[in-house]
Amino acid sequence: MRKRTRYTDEPLGELVVTKDFLPRPEELVLKEENVKITISLNKSSVDFFKKKAREHHTSYQKMIRRLIDWYASQQQKSA
Repeated sequence: MRKRTRYTDEPLGELVVTKDFLPRPEELVLKEENVKITISLNKSSVDFFKKKAREHHTSYQKMIRRLIDWYASQQQKSA
């Protein structure tokens, strides 16, 4: 059983306003052009992504795609 939190009327201390860091709704609509490819990967690599995907309730293909996208964006920044 969880311990109940009891709130009091104590002063909160010094408050700091945080800049809005969330993207605008328009930025959340991802309409990127995808290209289908065929690729051969090591069985151990695919098994790794499948296991992690199950743990995080997502698709292993999506994880691999995001990894490649992240890598490409990092390389473009450094170029």
